[in-house]
Amino acid sequence: MRCPYCENPDTKVIDSRPTEEGHAIRRRRGCENCGKRFTTYEKVEESIIMIIKKDGRREAFDRSKVMSGIVKACEKRPVPMAEIERIVDEIERGLNNLMEKEVESNFIGELIMDQLKKVDEVAYVRFASVYRQFTDVNTFIKEIEKLIGNK
Repeated sequence: MRCPYCENPDTKVIDSRPTEEGHAIRRRRGCENCGKRFTTYEKVEESIIMIIKKDGRREAFDRSKVMSGIVKACEKRPVPMAEIERIVDEIERGLNNLMEKEVESNFIGELIMDQLKKVDEVAYVRFASVYRQFTDVNTFIKEIEKLIGNK
């Protein structure tokens, strides 16, 4: 790391500490040329994932939208907020691990439904009804029959 005072390329780390709940490292450095000290931070660079919507529009992934959809599906259900946050974390981590810059929205919807199916079947059907745009009772019945058939 180059010294911000004298531009010397040789600096040494004096102290390192985790910050931001372990998501960054704070390093105290010293310049071997001028002797001054300075602080640097090291973080994982997060890439922006673009979501391709059904109509072809693109927008940046928004964790709060995923959270909101799951919360609505789980309203008045015995699903703790910690479980909802775990699901959102897992989906976000999975998207980041794909190393793709663009992902289709239906892929995210399927990930959410897979998680909800394991946690609460009623929340799963609620989410599916909006996500898959159920138009009548028969569509509901078919989805519930698929759910029962998988058991």
